[in-house]
Amino acid sequence: MLRRAKALGGYKLRARDGDIGKVNEFYFDDASWAVRYLVADTGNWLSGRLVLISPHALDSANDDGKIIPVDLTKKQIEDSPSLDTDRPVSRRYESSYFRYYGWPMYWYGPYMWGPTGYPARDRGTSPEPARHEDTDDPHLRSTRDVSGHHLHAQDGEIGHVEDFVIDDETWAIRYLVIDTRNWWPGKKILVSPHWIDRVSWSDAQVVINLPRETIKQAPAYTEGALISRAYEAALHRHYHREGYWAGAPAGQNEQDADGSVHARA
Repeated sequence: MLRRAKALGGYKLRARDGDIGKVNEFYFDDASWAVRYLVADTGNWLSGRLVLISPHALDSANDDGKIIPVDLTKKQIEDSPSLDTDRPVSRRYESSYFRYYGWPMYWYGPYMWGPTGYPARDRGTSPEPARHEDTDDPHLRSTRDVSGHHLHAQDGEIGHVEDFVIDDETWAIRYLVIDTRNWWPGKKILVSPHWIDRVSWSDAQVVINLPRETIKQAPAYTEGALISRAYEAALHRHYHREGYWAGAPAGQNEQDADGSVHARA
């Protein structure tokens, strides 16, 4: 199911033995555009810590009660590797985190989640990290921080990133929700991360190699409406792209040393 990141904000996080807080935001991998962690607002329980919950631990959301079940105990979360709120999430920390829970490390293997394309619930032995992973390079991006980044077409700016559409099975970011109100009042559009030519994180710019008129003519996105497969098919046809559901290569993004990201063809 496709869900908007902001719509999940505020959902209760329910561990095996009680509530642990609420959904605050998400951290995604800026190479694969996959959500790697849900960031929990735990109130006064674990204040001063950045509490991360991997999709490996998440069950399907209960929309009626606005609850996301977490297949962990409060004690497991409390005893997990601690990270201060003012520190970046380094690969060294992630290695400790995944070893603690016994989950496979997503950076090992050919698929989005390492050995598989989906978060694995089975715990097992993960390979030891290589030396170069002892780095504090902030390769994870916050959905909250990236919201507001400007989208630039071939012939000028056309809007800004307002939200993200997440596949709650693979936890891939399928689309960026673009607000174009300054150009076409009332219209919002969806853009796949794999249609993006370049992202400059330092300049807060997303660049897409298409003219503004082509983007303007794309099927409009209605906020709050379920994204049907028929709508997705029409969107992909408009941009002459094959749907990800058809088994087309997902495409990987390559990050330059300056923080820019280029999509592979």
